[in-house]
Amino acid sequence: MKNLISERWWSGGLRFSCLGCGRCCRGEPGCVWITPEEVKKLAEFLSLTETKFLSKYTYSVDGRVSLREKQNGECVFYDSDTNKCSIYEYRPLQCRLFPFWPSLMKNKENWEWEKRRCPGIGEGELHSAQEIQQCLNEAPFEDL
Repeated sequence: MKNLISERWWSGGLRFSCLGCGRCCRGEPGCVWITPEEVKKLAEFLSLTETKFLSKYTYSVDGRVSLREKQNGECVFYDSDTNKCSIYEYRPLQCRLFPFWPSLMKNKENWEWEKRRCPGIGEGELHSAQEIQQCLNEAPFEDL
C-alpha cells in the first residue's frame, strides 16, 4: 500500500468524522475482506468455532474471505433497527480504515465521488497526511 499512491494530493490533510449514518454498511454490493486473524477474533466474540463463523457469515471470492450481505445489500452485521454495527468493537480493519482506503486516496476525483455518498467526508476532524499514510500502510488489501 505504501507505494500505490505517488502523488499525495491530500498532503494538507483531510476532514472526516463518522456521523453514524450507516451508509457505508448498506447499499450497493461490495466486499468486506477479512483476514484469518479477524475471523478468529470475530468467531471468539460470537462464541462460535471459526468453521461455524465462516459458514454462517462469510463467503469466498477469488480465494479471499468476505463478510456476507443481506438480500437488501446491508452488511450481515448491520442492525437496521439501531443503525449500528453489531460487532463494532471487533469490526474488520477495512471498516476501521474507511474512508482512507487506497482506492479513495488514489486521486481527488475518487475522494470527491465517495464524498457524495458519505456525509462525514469533508466534515469534522482534520486527519493529517501522516495519519492518512498510516491508514494506507495498514490496509490489508490493495483493492480497498
